[in-house]
Amino acid sequence: MFEDYRKELETFIFAQNEPEQSDVIFVPGNRYPYMAECAAKLYRDGFAPFVLPSGRYSITDGVFTGVLDRSEIYNGDYETEWDFLRDVLLKNGVPDQAILKENQATYTYENALFCRKVLEDAGMKVKKAILCCKNYHARRALMYFERVFPDTEFIVVPSCVDGITKENWKESEAGIDAVMGEMTRIVKQFSLYMK
Repeated sequence: MFEDYRKELETFIFAQNEPEQSDVIFVPGNRYPYMAECAAKLYRDGFAPFVLPSGRYSITDGVFTGVLDRSEIYNGDYETEWDFLRDVLLKNGVPDQAILKENQATYTYENALFCRKVLEDAGMKVKKAILCCKNYHARRALMYFERVFPDTEFIVVPSCVDGITKENWKESEAGIDAVMGEMTRIVKQFSLYMK
């Protein structure tokens, strides 16, 4: 019985789809290059004509505190997550004219809200979108983007940034804390929107 609940939890938290032709690729703000590298590959493979990285910096930090991996490649003087993610996209073959700009969001719900404004201001309608996010952050990111874009179908193409996967999260204290922490945040934050 417990094993069934664990599998349902894994399926819920680690949302994932095969990529499909879309109108835009979203990359919520973060300090890892992997999600933007994934978005760049999807762009190069022709899955969408635009990429919209989003983010200023984490609300808890108050400033962009630096790249978390591959800083030897992505070594610019970045003021925002958007500046960093744009550099990753450019260095991975996405032309500047295909990169949209949202550089004010400080948490995931703002990523979704402010991305909607960017697209509305540009007169762009989004019927289908790809969401490139961290693997165990996928469900929460999807929850926010679906709330803000209720008429859009989302395709989640996540990246693993720290070795914690759907297959191994239960084998380490860090993995258990990360996944159960996401579950707790989802429950708390979803309850706010129900009230």
